[in-house]
Amino acid sequence: MAAPDISVVIPLYNEAESLPELAAWIDRVARGNGLTYEVVMVDDGSDDGSWETIEGLKRRYPAIRAVGFARNYGKSAALYCGFAEARGEVVITMDADLQDSPDEIPELRRMILEEGYDLVSGWKKRRHDPAGKRWPSKFFNWTARTVSGIRLHDFNCGLKAYRRKVVKAIEVYGEMHRYIPILAKQAGFRRIGEKIVEHRARKYGSSKFGMERMVKGYLDLITVSFLAHFGRSPMYFFGSLGTLMFLIGGATTAWIIGAKLYKQAHALPLRAVTDQPLFYLAILAIILGVQLFLAGFLGELIDRNSGERNNYLIDKTIN
Repeated sequence: MAAPDISVVIPLYNEAESLPELAAWIDRVARGNGLTYEVVMVDDGSDDGSWETIEGLKRRYPAIRAVGFARNYGKSAALYCGFAEARGEVVITMDADLQDSPDEIPELRRMILEEGYDLVSGWKKRRHDPAGKRWPSKFFNWTARTVSGIRLHDFNCGLKAYRRKVVKAIEVYGEMHRYIPILAKQAGFRRIGEKIVEHRARKYGSSKFGMERMVKGYLDLITVSFLAHFGRSPMYFFGSLGTLMFLIGGATTAWIIGAKLYKQAHALPLRAVTDQPLFYLAILAIILGVQLFLAGFLGELIDRNSGERNNYLIDKTIN
């Protein structure tokens, strides 16, 4: 069976009301532009009848395929499974709440195929969200740009386009869907572009995300940044920091003891070593240094036994 021109991956959670309109819209856009397509819907444990709605849509639109989770695992898990199922030459992701417009699909596909991008991320320049969501999002995106060096305005936009090999090469887990451009860059896909897209007001239901996503977002940013620099060699980070703290603590302890011996030899007034707070700080630095070094050593042992340690993305060969 020939691969379709596009795969549209749609993670969803309790979006039964919007699905019929979304499926009809995607079908209209694809047919209007002469594109073969498939829609991969991933039901993330919905309890509002979304799965039954998908079953009904399948009878009307044979291009629909679906995966249903037994419980809610989160958007990253849904995207991971959707990427695994996608067969299209270009993979498009969008949310199921009708805030992303399928009319953007042809231009996103063109940018991938004709302009040579590996990934094109949508930018909702004009957003229909309250200020309480817009301003934290701006700060979050500024931080992500600063850390990653990727000049995108909206990392978390659900509307993105990818070459198929990109989605097959990256692993989206935890809450890492916010950082797919960073994961793609780490995998070797550096041609990352951006397109201003329409952000439509929510028509059905309510947002499934609260403010706790901001806390999770920054924790995940720290994780993905650390893995980018030290994921293959944790000893470089923990070992270096541990060695530095051990040396500082050891040198401070030696200085304290040496100063006491000098004062004793010259009959100078002195304090007991154990009466000096600096001595305990030095001992603490030594202990922490040893623990950090051992953490790096254990991390290195775990990494060297990983089955994926020597999995590399090979883009070109000559035989």
